[in-house]
Formats: sequence, C-alpha cells, structure tokens
Amino acid sequence: MDERDSEQLLRGRVYGADHDDPGPRPGRVYRELVGGPLDGLLLDVTGWAADVLAGGAALPTHLGRYGGAGASRYEPRPADPRRWDWAGDSR
Repeated sequence: MDERDSEQLLRGRVYGADHDDPGPRPGRVYRELVGGPLDGLLLDVTGWAADVLAGGAALPTHLGRYGGAGASRYEPRPADPRRWDWAGDSR
C-alpha cells in the first residue's frame, strides 16, 4: 500500500462507529467495504484471527435489501484482501 492509498483509506467512516466520531483510529486494523449498501465504510478487524478474516463477514444493516432484519455479506477480494467486496444481502 503506498502513501496515497493509506491516506484515502483513513478518510473513510468506520462501520458501527459513533456518528460524532466516525473516523478510523491509529493502531487499529481496517478493511474497506466495496459495493453494496456499506460501500466506502471501513470495518475494524483489529484482533480478528486469520481464519475469521478469510471468511469475511455478514454485517447487520438497515440499508440492505431486507431492511432492519437483514445483513450485508462482504468477502475479501482475492487480489487485495484489504478490500472486501459485497457478496449480497441476507436475512
């Protein structure tokens, strides 16, 4: 990751963060969510085990296809696992 990529990543909002303090924190590890209803948000994965990271995540959100009863699934991009691509919504 070059310096410009790092700066761009740090401009994002963090999924689940307080609206008054939505930015990333130093010393934390993030993945960028790409596509779908959470596009552009960062997911804090600090402390996640490698096998959990490899599996991606289903993130609760009211913004997806199923409203407040749903989740949006994101999976690591094979060529760049720092970016997680949207894989669809589920209940």
